[in-house]
Amino acid sequence: MAARAGSRHRTQGNAGGVAGTWPPRGAAQGAALAPSGSRAWSSFLERLRAWVRAEAGAGRLLPWVSVAFGVGIALYFTASHEPVLSVSVTAALALGAAAFLLRRSRFFVAAVLTAAMAAGFAAAGLRTAHVGHTVLARPLYSVSLSGFVESRDIRERTDRFVLRLTQMEAPRFSGRLDRVRLSVRKGTAPEVGSFVELKARLQPPLAPLRPGSYDFSRDLFFQGIGASGFVTGAIKTTEPPESGGLVLRYAAVMQGLRDAIDARIRSRLDGDERAIATALLTGRRDAITTPVNDAMFISGLGHVLSISGYHMAVVAGVVFFLVRALLALIPGLSVSAPVKKWAAAAALGAATFYLLLSGAEVATQRSFFMTAVVLIAVMVDRRAITFRTLAVAALIVLMMAPEALVHPSFQMSFAATLGLVALVQIGMPKLFATPDHSTTARVALWGGREVVTLLLASLVAGLATTPYAAFHFHRITPYGVLANLAAMPVVSALVMPAGLLGLAAMPFGLDGLLWWLMGIGIDWMIVVTEWVAALPGAIGRMAAFGTGPLIAASCGIVLIGLLRTPLRWSGALVLAVSIVWALAVTQPDILISGDGHNVAVRGKDGRLHLMRTAKDAFLVKEWLAADADARDAADVSLTDGVSCDEAGCVMEAAGGGFVAQALRGDALADDCERAGLVVTAGQPPADCRAHVIDLGPLRRQGALALRREADGLVLDAVRPRGFDRPWAPAAESDAGNDGSIILRPSALPAKDATPSEADLQVEE
Repeated sequence: MAARAGSRHRTQGNAGGVAGTWPPRGAAQGAALAPSGSRAWSSFLERLRAWVRAEAGAGRLLPWVSVAFGVGIALYFTASHEPVLSVSVTAALALGAAAFLLRRSRFFVAAVLTAAMAAGFAAAGLRTAHVGHTVLARPLYSVSLSGFVESRDIRERTDRFVLRLTQMEAPRFSGRLDRVRLSVRKGTAPEVGSFVELKARLQPPLAPLRPGSYDFSRDLFFQGIGASGFVTGAIKTTEPPESGGLVLRYAAVMQGLRDAIDARIRSRLDGDERAIATALLTGRRDAITTPVNDAMFISGLGHVLSISGYHMAVVAGVVFFLVRALLALIPGLSVSAPVKKWAAAAALGAATFYLLLSGAEVATQRSFFMTAVVLIAVMVDRRAITFRTLAVAALIVLMMAPEALVHPSFQMSFAATLGLVALVQIGMPKLFATPDHSTTARVALWGGREVVTLLLASLVAGLATTPYAAFHFHRITPYGVLANLAAMPVVSALVMPAGLLGLAAMPFGLDGLLWWLMGIGIDWMIVVTEWVAALPGAIGRMAAFGTGPLIAASCGIVLIGLLRTPLRWSGALVLAVSIVWALAVTQPDILISGDGHNVAVRGKDGRLHLMRTAKDAFLVKEWLAADADARDAADVSLTDGVSCDEAGCVMEAAGGGFVAQALRGDALADDCERAGLVVTAGQPPADCRAHVIDLGPLRRQGALALRREADGLVLDAVRPRGFDRPWAPAAESDAGNDGSIILRPSALPAKDATPSEADLQVEE
């Protein structure tokens, strides 16, 4: 026994004094024979499991529930036809019940997220069914309308109002529209709440201007608007045949209040000063001149014009500070009463009034709900700024208006807020966790901490919103941090407080000086935005890249923002993939507008050139922006290489062959012989060798984009075959090909070549 003990002691000593004999010698030899890579892999897997367990810990589920709810809504809007509502709701209820039954199972998290996804899908379907109404499919001329004016916008050149119809008389139209949006000459829009009779020309809601672009018709559908147009005669205000209802009376009161505020501001400020001041306080921003509006977005200060989280935070913060300071002046009250909670309640009331005054747009709703959650947390002694706060606000907005998910305002607002919350909870404590005697602490005494905070907040918010600005507006703001750093302190410390105090002083007639102070701050903001917009490289253009890279970028932002362990850096990898993906997307070689009046062909210089029979500056601007082209709609170089006469236009495409736009029937015969692709409103001859796109396919499919690939020209449509949604109902099928089309390369023959029938085959 003693010998064994001594032997054991000597073995331990030979091992360097390590106590114990584990692992046994045989096991140690086996481990030594194992590859070092295997041990490293096992260690990595164990660490990965630990990170996953940490991410799935208590209190981490709610933010992911809101993400899953949003994913379900996104799936709903990607459907090509309207899902069956009863099936969607039943599936959501069943999955919710399954998640409840699995609440003590290890599958609970997966069950909850799946149920949340199904709930989002069903919520979007319920919302669509609730707002369902008729959407105009064909233009109508000389339509007699009567109804109540629900809202009014004052714009730079024209005014616009929404009319809730009580009667509609239109030839060859048997349906009934609920609301229409009409444009009139500036200064002639009727008052909100009035009952009017008029004649108008109506158009279907504006469809996407190219495949993949923003769908304005979807926005109008969820606003209850079935058509847009313009007034063609005098507007007659008459006595209504019935009451407009409580909602209309409320809208009239709020519009009257906005008009009164605008009138008071107008008495002291002019031009863009007045327009921006009105936009900041009432949400009415259409009167800002185009140069200043463009400069605001180019410089990265465009977010100031949309009432969102920043504005709501300033309103609540100013009221909270003033009320708490005033209550603290009362002897003994700050000690015996919950002054902080009273101030939070007053701030909540002010935020509610600001929400109603500004028109309660999506970004404003989101910011209000989040601000309300923060203030309520203060009143119940809970932590205020958390990911849960953001998750609750997102769920509330998406439950009330699921369509908000596909709106750029929601996407940019929540992305920026997620980045800022992550900065506050994760980045700022680490950044400022320094001893009191450190250099950082000494710099903080001179305001360095506030400067760094503003700089980081601008950088984080700007980076978080970049994918969405690039996708929707085809631009990025390389100098956004510089513009925000120079302008936002003035907006926060002078412009917004002066405006809020002006609102409070207006009933007493003491608001004049405050509007003047607000104007000084706005002047500084305009100077900054114009200076930054004029810097070299300030206009960062980005070509259109589709929804795939945007979804990948969104996943990356969510992973970086919500994960707490080093797993968050997987989001950076996903973001890098999305950037490469977006830059690799090829742009179309031919674009055709939905009415056939505008055809853009990519020339040998790599740029788009235009054949058109009607001017549409908005459409051309969108096409050029999506192509990252700096030209505007009036640039003469747009027609370089295009040959036109009274019979039509023709241009040679970059890859060879000709594209023709035929305006007269006698031009079709020649175009059919010489061109590979003909766009026309007429009827082509039966023996036409070229592929012809006429008004039939355009009515069914909307705007078209053709891109050259190895096997020919591939056609993408705004509404591909089988697409049928309430905001874009499928048109009646006409004879002919209405599917996705592939043209062989020789369908656009080289110059002076005569194509054969085999070369002009069309495939579905």
